[in-house]
Formats: sequence, C-alpha cells, structure tokens
Amino acid sequence: MVKKKRIKGQKLKRSPLRNYILKTLSAEPKTRFSAKQVIKKIKVANHVDAVEMAMSDLASEGALIKVKEGKYTINPDYKAPPNRRNEVRRTDTQFTGIVDMTRSGSAYILAEGKDNDIFVSGKNLNGAMNGDKVLINSWTPRGRRKPEGKVLKVIERSSTHFLGTVRMFKNQALLMVDNAYNNIDIRIPFRDLNGADDGDKAIVKVVEWGKPGQDQFLVGKVETNLGKAESNDVEMNAILINNGFNIAFPSEVIEESEKLTDEITEADIAERRDFRKVTTITIDPDTAKDFDDALSYQKLDNGNIEIGIHIADVTHFVVPGTELDKEAFRRSTSVYLVDRVAPMLPEKISNELCSLRPNEDKFTFSAVFEFDDKFEIKREWFGKTFIHSDRRFTYEEAQEVIETGKGDFAEEVLMMNKVAHKLRKDKYKNGAISFESDEVKFELDEKGKPISVYVKERKDAHLLVEDFMLLANKGVAKYIDKKSGGVEIPFVYRVHDEPDPDRIRDFALFAKELGFDMKTDTPEQIVASFNSLAGATKENELLKMLEPLAIRTMAKAVYTTDNIGHYGLGFDFYAHFTSPIRRYADVLVHRILYANLGGVKRYNKSALEDQAIHISAQERKAMTAERESIKYKSVEFMQGKEGEEFDANISGMIDKGIFVQLKESKAEGLILFSDFKESFELSESKLKAVGLRTKRVLSMGQELRVKLIEADLHARQLDFEIVE
Repeated sequence: MVKKKRIKGQKLKRSPLRNYILKTLSAEPKTRFSAKQVIKKIKVANHVDAVEMAMSDLASEGALIKVKEGKYTINPDYKAPPNRRNEVRRTDTQFTGIVDMTRSGSAYILAEGKDNDIFVSGKNLNGAMNGDKVLINSWTPRGRRKPEGKVLKVIERSSTHFLGTVRMFKNQALLMVDNAYNNIDIRIPFRDLNGADDGDKAIVKVVEWGKPGQDQFLVGKVETNLGKAESNDVEMNAILINNGFNIAFPSEVIEESEKLTDEITEADIAERRDFRKVTTITIDPDTAKDFDDALSYQKLDNGNIEIGIHIADVTHFVVPGTELDKEAFRRSTSVYLVDRVAPMLPEKISNELCSLRPNEDKFTFSAVFEFDDKFEIKREWFGKTFIHSDRRFTYEEAQEVIETGKGDFAEEVLMMNKVAHKLRKDKYKNGAISFESDEVKFELDEKGKPISVYVKERKDAHLLVEDFMLLANKGVAKYIDKKSGGVEIPFVYRVHDEPDPDRIRDFALFAKELGFDMKTDTPEQIVASFNSLAGATKENELLKMLEPLAIRTMAKAVYTTDNIGHYGLGFDFYAHFTSPIRRYADVLVHRILYANLGGVKRYNKSALEDQAIHISAQERKAMTAERESIKYKSVEFMQGKEGEEFDANISGMIDKGIFVQLKESKAEGLILFSDFKESFELSESKLKAVGLRTKRVLSMGQELRVKLIEADLHARQLDFEIVE
C-alpha cells in the first residue's frame, strides 16, 4: 500500500485543521504555540487568522488552554464530548435559566423552578455567555446527585456590547474581550473601527452572533474608543463599563439632583422626631465622603440608655418616577474599585445633601433602641428624624478612644462599645458564623500605581459600627413581620440559605485530613463546628488554610421577597436598611417601612421580587468589578518581580491548573498542570489533584514555594512555577 503524503502548502478544511492543531500541540504539551508557529509546524496554506480562529474555538471547547493572548497549549485533561445517546440518565428535562460562568470556562445555570444550580461544561455552552438567558437540557447521571446540562439555545443575550483591546492583523481587526468569564474574540471589519488602532481599549457592539458550534467569530463594530490600554484611568473605567456600569450620569439625572435642596420646612419639622440636641457622632474610613450612618447616645431619666442608629434619608430626595430614581435602580449599587467609586447617586446627593457631615442639620430615618443596665433591649422605635452630628471620627480615632479611654465623647464611645460587645456575644450565641475574609488594600502613588499592599485590620471601632447596623437591619425586618398581623406585607429581605450538603460533606472530609473533626449532623452542629474552626485558625497555621474554603462552602446572600432567614448571621429576619446612599435595596426598605409606620400598605409582591432579582444581579456585577480592579492592581504591583520567589498557598483548582495566592501580597496567579512533568486528575470536589504517574497530591491550602514567571497586565494574569 502506498502511504499517502500530505502536500505542503495545502489549505485544510475546518475539521482536519482542528485535528492537526490538536495533534501538533499534543506532541509538545509544554510548548505554548501561536497561530504562526502552528502554521510553520504543520506547513499549511491556511491564513494565520483562520488558524487563530480554530485555536480560539478549541480553547472555548476546553481542548486547548489559552495561556495568554495568542498563545495556547494542549489541555492534558480534555476529554471529547460523550455520546449523549448512549448515556444513562435518571432525568432529562428542559429548563430556562441564567448563565453564571466560572473562571474555568464552565458554567452553572441558575434555572427557574430548580433548587440546585445545573452544571454545564464549557463544551456544552453552545455559544452562551455569562448572564445570558438560555434554554437547557438537564439530566442527572446515574450514581450522581448533582444535575448537569447542555445549552440548547440562547433566548436572550445579557449584553450586546463588549469591551476589550483592539488587535490589528493583515486582513482584519479583532477585539480581545477583557471579561474573564467570556473567553471570546470579536472580528471587526476595518470599515467599522471608527478610528480605533492597535492597542486601544474600545467598546464594540456585536452585529453578527454567528451560528453556535461553528468555527466562526462574532462580528462587531467599534462604538467608543477609550484610548490606549494600560493607562490607569482607561483600565479602571474599562472594568466598570465591562460590568455594565455607566461612568457618568445622564444629564437629566444631574439636572434633577442640582435642583434639590436640604431646606427644612415646617411640614418637615411636624413629621419628624428631633435629635439635633442629642449627642451624635459618625465613624467612617479616613477617605470617606458619603457618611450615610450616625450613632446617637443619651441617658434617660429612668436610668436606661438610648442609642439611635440614624441613616441618611435618601427617600426624602429620591422620589419614585423621577430620572434620579430610575438611574439609581438601574445601577442598584455603588461600585468600589481600588482607586475610585462609581456612585449609585450623583455627588450632590451622596456627598452633600445626604452625607451626615458634622455641624449640619440632616434628614434621617432612624432605628432607636432603649437598653437597661444589662444591655437588654427594652423598647424600640422607628421613624423619620433630624440629627446634627457633633463629631466625625475616623475608625482610627474611634479606636484610640476605645483603647485609651480618652478623647472627644469618650464616655459615649466607650458605652456604645460595651453595648456592641453584648450584641456581638448574643449574635454568636444565637447561631452566627464568625468567619471573615481578608480585605486587600493598596497604597497608590499619584499616578495610581500600587507601591504597597496590606490587609485591612478589623478592630473594635469597625465592629462597633457593624454591630449597630446589624441591630437596625434586623429590627426593621422584625418590625415589618410583626406589623403584618399574619397577612404578609411584601418586603425585600436579605437572605442567606443553608450551605449545600455536598459541599459541607466534601469540606468536612478535607478538614478531617488536616486534623479537624467537623460535626455535620444538624445545622446547629455545622455552625458550632465552623465557629470552633474559626477559633482554631488563630492558633494553628495549618488550619488557617481552611478558612477561605469554609467561606466558599456557603451559599450567596441575595435579595428576595421570600424570607428564609440569614444563615450566616443566625437571624430569622434580616434586611438592608443602613446604606441607602449606596444600595437601592435599602431605598426600597425605607419606602416600605415608612409606608407601614402608621397604617398598613402592601406593595405588589411580584413587582418587588423583580426588583430584588435585578438588585441581586447588579450586586454580583459590582463584586466582580471590585475583584477585577484588585486583580489588575495586584498584577501591576508584581510587574518587575519576574524571577523572584515567594511563599504561597494553593487557593483554587480548575481543570487546567492550580491557583496560588502569595502569603504577603495576597496576589493570585496560575500554575498550569501542563507545566508539570506529569498529568493530574482533579477530584470531583476540586479540593485535590493527584499526579497520575507519581501519585503526588496537591491540596487546597497547601504551602508552596513559587517563582513568578510572568506578570501580564493586559491579560491581568500572573504565571508562576513551583520551586521544587
């Protein structure tokens, strides 16, 4: 038989091209290939753009790993999609839901009518992207408890606009999309560049979505050119835009806000309780401009003390139906990046009219509590008020008073701190969980470049404010429940569900291997075990690695009209009342509470639930933006440190590798399994990876010595290797 030879320079069709790419990269698993290098290897006549498209498509399916822009390696753990016709299933049902992407490229579908999220691998997403509404086919494989699925079609796109970096090629331009959860590139015809050039950040509108499953780019046109990438302002604004937040307010919103005044009328005086002569203080970060909460303290004639939690009365200025209110709802939250805030409300409101600045009369909505000598609550009151703040404390100033017993309003601060300690003790006694995650902060120079990194320390001054805010939030939710008289008053609760039993089981097994025995038979035992672990982590460095894992086992807190309580806080009733300047949920709570102070008013529950869903979604986007800004600054901080070694812990595991977090700077980066001398198999719980040849075990939290290989600011990615 004559052996067929492939003719040099042959232009391959889609399927054989993909096969040759896979074969070439499989032969050299440690090499990072570009499209040009592949062409040189397999000697084909296909254009470099076509090869790049094929490699991008294979990466989206999980067959290749995109290690940085234009560079790919083989994924040693990739398995071809199974033949679903021969798969044994217990169930096979269609649902609609929302795509929630993970950084590994797979997704969970938040399905309507399903208690559990449905897992969808990257190869089964069928062109769906983060936030899209999709129709899925769902099944539960035999012997498994968790459902899996495949996207059948995209019903509604969450976004038609994408932000990224423009890259110019010979015959076309591409937008390399920034969003880590949507690993896509968009083709831009030269005629639609609108002045954008290579290396510019741009917003592109998709005009052609292509056909799912085909090796085809999306097509778009540039709508806004932001300027050169990697300048601080451009990158921070890009993060906001990419997560759906406007940088500026519409002109009509600004016009409405500028017309507002804080003049106090006779009608205002008649409907409000006057606290202007009661000692009142604020405690906030040193850099804060919007002071949305204050605390008052006074001794009563009966020997008890009264502490008021006074919240900026945003609803006095932001009225339903106005452009201000519509824009506040669209945003739903302020977004706090490393170097800036994208506020929910214009500065005229957030930093002036509603900011509880010292020595100014302010409109507030208050929760007031009377305590006896044992700090038990004897009475509570909710209503509209006036206050006049006597002193603005920073957290550091308040902490100094607590530690020394000296300073302005020392008696008031010390007594409030004692009450806060009692509230905190009761909270944990009643089932709250005491885990806390590290909050990374950066010191920036005048150009916004990070010069140092530190972890924010939480002291008594922070906890004092937090405890009284929790008291007010809980009190408001309980008040509405009592006022209902057995007939529900629709309300926006902040709820936190019990953790998933499978996650608890996996975590308990892992904790036991490290010497900590968790009791998981009842919800009460789980809480007690978590709190016991939290205490143990302060003494045992090995157990400390369990803390972030424990937090990840928890469900996400959300807003909803269906109250199930707050598991993490141990509260049966909880809402957000204390930050209406920066959270729209609090605005809704203020309106509902005020409407029910006298009589009873029941808002439309379905409409409230729709608002709650939107607010929860916006909160998730804001958290993503905040994490992205921290990631960007972390990578920027690590630039110039290539080749240096660091102590780290394994902080995450995905199919293509392990994430490590540096102990000192908390910067996180990736080590690819393909960089090891063997393949690894990831456990179902994704808490361990085992080497197939040596049986080497890599575990979540494990200490490693690592070397920084690359700090890629464009990709916002740190690449490390283990120092053996």
